[in-house]
Amino acid sequence: MRKASSKGRRRRRVLLKMSGEMLAGSQPFGIETRALNFIAREIAAAHREKVEIALVPGGGNILRGAQASGKGMDRVTADYIGMLATLINSLNLVDALRRNKVDAEVLNAFRVGDIVEPYRVSRAEACLQAGKVVLLSGGTGNPMLSTDTAAALRARELSCQEVLKGTKVDGVYEADPVKVKSARFHPRLTYQQVLGRGLRVMDLSAIALCEEGNIPIRVFNLRKQGNLVKVLRGQSVGTLVE
Repeated sequence: MRKASSKGRRRRRVLLKMSGEMLAGSQPFGIETRALNFIAREIAAAHREKVEIALVPGGGNILRGAQASGKGMDRVTADYIGMLATLINSLNLVDALRRNKVDAEVLNAFRVGDIVEPYRVSRAEACLQAGKVVLLSGGTGNPMLSTDTAAALRARELSCQEVLKGTKVDGVYEADPVKVKSARFHPRLTYQQVLGRGLRVMDLSAIALCEEGNIPIRVFNLRKQGNLVKVLRGQSVGTLVE
């Protein structure tokens, strides 16, 4: 059971889903030090808002399983490499967070020897209640499932009150705003509108999990300084799906 505060109310808990590309910065792939440090500072500022934060990183800055399999690699092998990519990103992030005076810990979906602890709901709960930022790497631990699905699953398991999808665009558009300058922006959507219109918010299984658990999804631009704190303070940033 989650401990209640002295006023009888639990602390707010969110699941931050961050695409791996956020760490690449201006590079086509890999990890850019400037981008890594920027993200760490944004999460550190959010942590000071006294919010419990679980973070699920993607691995697309290193390898995307689906894309690699499309070029001939075995899909299961490609997905396992992608899961390891999320661990690499998490280890970089936890180091950057600790340098920003944030207590953080990595829990991986599958065993990786003595590098980090395996993910367990009880262990993640204990870390969150202790005020740590918890980085949940390795996706779901299974091939064929995206880190979006992993984020929705962990949000359900950890009773998070909201999923925050940090991206490089301002929210959800009718089309890719980079390619279609006149693309319509949606400040608010329902789960069914997202599914019915085929909008690229998260994959279908992730949307279904959030809808079933009645967990709202906030899609916002994580590259804009201060946006994460604004979201946590309830300001109208990005797109709300509920």
